[in-house]
Amino acid sequence: MPIQSRSVVVFLAVIAGFSGNALSQEGEGGGAPSGRTPSAAPEAKKFLAPPNQVVAIRAGRLFDARSGKMVANQVIVVRGDRIADVGANAQVPPGSTVIDLGGASVLPGMIDGHVHLNLQAQIPPAKRTLVALANAQVDLEAGFTTVLDMDSRGGFNTVEIRDAINSGMFLGPRMQVVGQSINQRATNYYPDLQSLRYYDGFTENKNTNSPWLARAAVREAKLHGVDWIKIYTTQDFVGPVHMWKADATLVASPSLTFEEVEAIVDEAHRLGLKVACHTYGGEGMASCLKAGVDSPNHLLELDDAGVKLLLQKKLYFVPTIDDLISLEKADLRETGGRNSRIKLMEQAFRKALAAGVTIVFGSGATSPTIPHGRQADQFAYFVKWGMTPAQALQTAYLPAARMLNYGWERDIGSIEKGKFADIIAVAGNPLDNVAEMEKVKFVMKGGLVVRNELGAR
Repeated sequence: MPIQSRSVVVFLAVIAGFSGNALSQEGEGGGAPSGRTPSAAPEAKKFLAPPNQVVAIRAGRLFDARSGKMVANQVIVVRGDRIADVGANAQVPPGSTVIDLGGASVLPGMIDGHVHLNLQAQIPPAKRTLVALANAQVDLEAGFTTVLDMDSRGGFNTVEIRDAINSGMFLGPRMQVVGQSINQRATNYYPDLQSLRYYDGFTENKNTNSPWLARAAVREAKLHGVDWIKIYTTQDFVGPVHMWKADATLVASPSLTFEEVEAIVDEAHRLGLKVACHTYGGEGMASCLKAGVDSPNHLLELDDAGVKLLLQKKLYFVPTIDDLISLEKADLRETGGRNSRIKLMEQAFRKALAAGVTIVFGSGATSPTIPHGRQADQFAYFVKWGMTPAQALQTAYLPAARMLNYGWERDIGSIEKGKFADIIAVAGNPLDNVAEMEKVKFVMKGGLVVRNELGAR
């Protein structure tokens, strides 16, 4: 059964469980078993690996995310949701389930450091949540066992989705989330459709017009349970001029001031959160880098001064490409073929790579035009722009794990003893053809097999 169908079945079963139990317990004054509410469904922990399970994976080729090399004929022993042993001499425990991937390339589950699980369409909150969950599951099936949601606008339902996946109620990737961004931010000026703006009560439409209001917005977001704060420090319009100036350079109008960005970063770090910044260039980009945001994204007009700050402050550069691919046609039309955002990204990427800036994989996947589940196509661009295939793959592993909050490098980003059993496989060798990463055939997340089109069991 396809992953989407399985999830819908479980979703309906959970709803049925909630409804049935709620009716049976109504008016009974409690009496639920200790440790769960009367409405808790038995399916609630279906998508967690049993702690006593033992699985052995035979890997014909295993990608060492630290060295960037393929190692031959390895055995990975999984107990529960963790890797218990790995190596050529690792012993297959008696009675374990054996998955034979001897003809495949086995790699850690990939990390996407920039997705948007929700669409921007004005749809009801319940549908928005279902769309986000479906997108997360598509990413997982494509081999992205961890995603960082970089602003799913219109609410904080990604917090609930993250927690539901962690509880085992639904199948999905590991998630860190920003909820919704702290603005001032818009791609264009707002149409005055009514006296109050759409979702006016949410943080994303509240003007952060001082360092103190910026700090207040961070505190508000934290109380919704987010892991990260997301800000946008460039806007794409000035009056009727949108995105491109007459000379085919970006508008990149600054929004938040440096003092506001500095306050956001300071308050977030004080409260245990990390900060990501959408910025294209100019004053807005300088504000993000000077303030030391943890994840600067895009940086289309990256210059020598920006590179110096990235290196000096040891910041991670997340160059999203999938979103820019979808914008290429319109950009060329608007500039008369003179410029596009993906052209600028290539220049920034090559400059950062040459300087030794740490680059982290992030796609910008969000919608049918920037689809979830296909973001591994970016590896080919990384190689085209100067990386080796091994370097390209590594962007989705340990650097991404280090960038995430809570020190997740201890748990994900490589296939090593003690880490979560987040493991994927492809049929060919991605070091020979990096496009193999677009055809993931096996996915295990936390010891639970999500898909297996390769190995006999």
